[in-house]
Amino acid sequence: MFSQTDRDLMQEAVGLARRGLFTTHPNPRVGCVLVKDDQVIGRGWHKRAGLGHAEVEALEDCRANGNVDPRGATVYVTMEPCSIHAKTPPCSDALIKAGVAKVVIGSFDPNPKVDSMQQLREAGIEVYSGCEEAECLAINPGFFSRMQRKRPWVRVKMAMSLDGRTALANGVSQWITSTEARQDVQWWRAQSDCILTGIGTILDDDPQLTVRISDEIFRQHGFGEVKQPLLAIADSKLQTSADLKVFEADREVIVYSVATHKMPFEVVSLASGADGYVPLRPMLEDLATREITEVHVEAGATLCASLIKEQLADELLLYIAPHLLGADARGLFALTGLTEMAERCEFKFVDVKQIGPDLRVLLRPVY
Repeated sequence: MFSQTDRDLMQEAVGLARRGLFTTHPNPRVGCVLVKDDQVIGRGWHKRAGLGHAEVEALEDCRANGNVDPRGATVYVTMEPCSIHAKTPPCSDALIKAGVAKVVIGSFDPNPKVDSMQQLREAGIEVYSGCEEAECLAINPGFFSRMQRKRPWVRVKMAMSLDGRTALANGVSQWITSTEARQDVQWWRAQSDCILTGIGTILDDDPQLTVRISDEIFRQHGFGEVKQPLLAIADSKLQTSADLKVFEADREVIVYSVATHKMPFEVVSLASGADGYVPLRPMLEDLATREITEVHVEAGATLCASLIKEQLADELLLYIAPHLLGADARGLFALTGLTEMAERCEFKFVDVKQIGPDLRVLLRPVY
């Protein structure tokens, strides 16, 4: 159905969409290429929520490129054009007004309010969907998760030694991995709109848990300014205090608890489960109502294991350092009670890459 040229142009649109990897949330990352007479006449991508969407940016690019007329052009866009009035007007209306002849779509828009394909066809525009669909879907896991599952995409980051240890028996953990690996983590934090941790990590390490990439480096990569993700803390007994380092950064902090004390910061009280801990699914559902799409988890063995046991972890981002910490060092996950091999938690490899002296492994659980 799609020619190699179609696929190549959609791949170019995917590349444009990735330029919004760190800045578009809660909106999806979308790229667009306009072609006329076998020539690219406009390119665009969604840069930040509130700014023009990819299709509008591509149409503007036509004007910037010698005021090229987009009438009769073919549009390659990674996601179905929006058809609703939000912070910006509908892209479907803009394409119809521009007089384009054909729209090739990578993936559908999971927002149930969006249905632009019929509108475009009724306007006499040819519409084809599913071009390079897998890659177009892959750049927006959080947006699809929030729209379809009513919770964000959850990525659990862990660092370990070769023998699966995260800290010495006395709790010392700085530093298991290299400077290069720790810097790599910053980019994963930056592409998320929420960092989730547990009170144990907060009390043990008093971390800031911010994105430590300078605005200058961000701008050099074409991403504008760093946007600090919201920080969520799972704290059943409400042990968080206002003098911790997490409150020093210019970002929103939410503490989820089963306690109801009045505190000088935002606390969301949830009904506890049978174990007395913060219920994880309601916590994630609450984050989704706040338009959180991707959650980056940096927490201890208990919270990370609970996310996996409750089938709420979508990815495991694992850094492996080439050294041993010994049998009495602390383990990676607090998984207990398994008595048969059939009860084990299985994963599939998605990507393996060397970062400095360490390995970075991206895995997805097989639930």
